[in-house]
Amino acid sequence: SIDDKTDQPKAEIRIKATAGGALNGVIEKALITSAEPNCTQCTDDRKDKPKVGMEIIRGAKKAEGREAWEEGKILDPDNGKNYTLSLVLIEGGKKLQVRGYIGPFYRTQVWQRIQ
Repeated sequence: SIDDKTDQPKAEIRIKATAGGALNGVIEKALITSAEPNCTQCTDDRKDKPKVGMEIIRGAKKAEGREAWEEGKILDPDNGKNYTLSLVLIEGGKKLQVRGYIGPFYRTQVWQRIQ
């Protein structure tokens, strides 16, 4: 993932399919030291849990006929907000367009795949 303020890599996120075919994503490694290592602003089962190891993408479902996943949720562990999620593979799967929505407002990031 990318830091919105600095445009620098922020964390490594492992995204994988569940048994039901949905995608979930977990913070595997922090690349920027956080002043707060736990999600103190989360309001669900992730409250006060460490950000590293935290599931931040939940339940993204494959869109029919295209390389995209929708209807899931993505958590910003820095502010505790959950956003409706859209994931789209770009550049032949080398990058992932990650878009989080709240109502008509959204924020988009492009994440780089690492090997």
